Amino acid sequence: MKFVLWEQVIKSVPLAKEYEYHIIPTSITPFLVVRNGGAAIEFYTSALGALELFRFTGPDGKLVAKLGIEGAMFWLSDEEPEFDSCSPETVGGTPVRIILTVSDPDTLFARALEAGAIQLSPVTTAHAWKIGKLKDPFGHVWEIGHPLPGNP
Repeated sequence: MKFVLWEQVIKSVPLAKEYEYHIIPTSITPFLVVRNGGAAIEFYTSALGALELFRFTGPDGKLVAKLGIEGAMFWLSDEEPEFDSCSPETVGGTPVRIILTVSDPDTLFARALEAGAIQLSPVTTAHAWKIGKLKDPFGHVWEIGHPLPGNP
């Protein structure tokens, strides 16, 4: 395996003139699609302690929002089937699990259950993690936990 220094990568990536002095790091950010964006924001703020950072509501009433949980960002929007943007409720499940790494999974997991999430697996110690799995009211599966000391 060959490792490359970040400075070498930056020098090798052609950037548009307007971005010459503004380095944009590569990242992956979850974008959740739900049937009721307003209700989803209420759930994520009360159940997971999310902060609403941005919200746009279009003329059709559909919304797009950016939320953060202890610095971990994610987006959500109302579904738009005409653009193949459907919620897990519409497609009958989800192939994606979201891992939310937090220092106190027991408290956050319990709070999510109280707010209406469904427990799939209780918080336990398995595979070098303390972790539990739940499904939120909008069909998304969350694993809430943290790696045990000395593990990735």
